[in-house]
Amino acid sequence: MSDKRPRAPRAARWPLRAGPARQVDPVPEQSMDPRAEHGSPDRAPLERSLVDAALYRDGRRVETPASLAEIYHRLPGEPGTMAWIGLFRPSPAQLWEAAGQFGLHELAVEDAIVAHQRPKLERYGKTLFVVLRPARYLDEAEEVDFGEIHVFVGPEFVLTVRHSQTPDLAVVRRRLEADPELLALGPEAVLYAILDAVVDGYAPVIAGLLHDIDEIETEVFGGDPRVSRRIYELSREVVDFQRATRPLLTIMNGLQAGFQKYGTDEELQRYLRDVADHATTVAERVNGFRQALGDILTVNATLVSQAQNEEMKMLAEAGHAQSNEIKKISGWAAILFAPTLIGTVYGMNFDHMAELDWRFGYPFALALMALVCVGLYLVFKRRDWL
Repeated sequence: MSDKRPRAPRAARWPLRAGPARQVDPVPEQSMDPRAEHGSPDRAPLERSLVDAALYRDGRRVETPASLAEIYHRLPGEPGTMAWIGLFRPSPAQLWEAAGQFGLHELAVEDAIVAHQRPKLERYGKTLFVVLRPARYLDEAEEVDFGEIHVFVGPEFVLTVRHSQTPDLAVVRRRLEADPELLALGPEAVLYAILDAVVDGYAPVIAGLLHDIDEIETEVFGGDPRVSRRIYELSREVVDFQRATRPLLTIMNGLQAGFQKYGTDEELQRYLRDVADHATTVAERVNGFRQALGDILTVNATLVSQAQNEEMKMLAEAGHAQSNEIKKISGWAAILFAPTLIGTVYGMNFDHMAELDWRFGYPFALALMALVCVGLYLVFKRRDWL
């Protein structure tokens, strides 16, 4: 799992083409919380959900409208012009308003309202609908935290709907605005940048999971009794991560299948193929993690079984030794009981006892004791009690 090729640096992924230097207007930092973007919570709900919105012409921001209606009415329909709208947890009414303004399909809008969708790519006429599951690794909890982002891509617009704090699309927007020639490629360039950011965000998750797997391997052979629960919990995180990453391959294949039909720019095709390559690498790594955890679980079960067998063997040996001791004690107790019984009988004060007047009565009692003791000894010895 350590053969993943190194990622290309960002400069190589989004090259700035040669040409005269251009002045890029600075873009204010966009907060992850929509309320910080629009001040008082008393402002209209739409304004609080509208994190950022801008009109671009030839890859440069030219206007920052304050509402969806204003964005729609200011779209001139000229080549090289597009709108990029970012919404954070919008209400159903706001999404239906966006659907009316930009002609979004009702099924896609319903998915964006309900959320909790699997990653997928759907095409409704000239509009693409993409669902992505970005992720981040929480090291202290050893958990993978998943976000959700819905992207509507039309001929002249990109509408992003986030239901979680991650990913920070403000960073993606700033990177694209710093490269106007890439942004000038249109809405598909924005989709590429979002896909690239999501796939890049999987790298820390992979590193965190790999570190935990290495720790678990050490704990398994160290005999930590709590490792079984940790293996199960980490396996569950890997399965969830696999559900988020595996559909990316289908999404990228679907985009590549439409390159020729929808006239995707050749340079953008190369960028999207690069993202597809990295998505494939991520999927392979996650598959490797799941297999590794399965192997670790098998080894742990074997080691636990061996430890239990050893413990049972020790208990059996201890029980056997204890049984032998009990047999010996019981045998000697029986041997000693026989002369005691005889001596007790002869020690009774009776006037009429035949052996009292017999000359050989005393030797007879002693001989009888000895005979009974020897007989019991031979019997117990034959049965391995002594």
